[in-house]
Order: sequence, then C-alpha cells, then structure tokens
Amino acid sequence: MKVDERCDVYSFGVLTMEIFMGRHPGDLISCLPLSSSASTSTSVPNDNQQILLKDVIDQRLSPPVRQVAKDVVSTTKLAFACLNGNPQLRPTMRQVAQALNRQSLPLPNPFSIIILGELWDHEVCSG
Repeated sequence: MKVDERCDVYSFGVLTMEIFMGRHPGDLISCLPLSSSASTSTSVPNDNQQILLKDVIDQRLSPPVRQVAKDVVSTTKLAFACLNGNPQLRPTMRQVAQALNRQSLPLPNPFSIIILGELWDHEVCSG
C-alpha cells in the first residue's frame, strides 16, 4: 500500500463518520460500494444502500434540522467521497477543505427519508 495524502483523506472520511455515528463506522464502510462510478449507480442497490441516514446518525443526539441537516448531508457525502475504494478517485485534502467552505446544497428530500444510497455517486468536490 502506498502511503500518501489519499490515505489521509480516507482517515478524514472515517473520522467524520465516527463523529456522526458516535462509534467506529467499520460495518458501514464495509458495505459501501468499492467506487463512486457510474457503474455503481446503475447497478441494483443492495439493502445497505437503503438504510436511512437518520438511523445511522448517533441516536443520542437530537435529529438535525434546517441548516444543520443540510450540513450533515453535505458532510456525509464528502465523507463517502473520501472513503472511495479507489484511492485515485478520492478527493485531495485541498478539495475537501474547499468543499467544507462552500455553502451546503438544499436537501434532496426531507432529512428523515434520506437514504445512504443517495449520498454516494455524487461529485462533491468538483467546481
């Protein structure tokens, strides 16, 4: 394994999900698609992709609303990009920082019905 900035960005994705989940995201990471490519978006989604984001977030916290919900969704998308199975498709830390500085996009659905499968296959670091 080549150790470089792409490993750091993977660690950022793990840490981000650990903060949101309140526990290590090992089981969640193991069910993510190997890469965020067009081929995964056209394949039949597995049951793990149908998990609601609200069910993954630490249940000890109040459900996020308004801007916080947008930020949680945007940051989860970013974390999933960092966890891409192909290191070459992961964003750089510079791209991560730029994405974190941008305003969160409107939610695609109400927070309570957003599924994990909606949060990968997105170009969150472009632009």
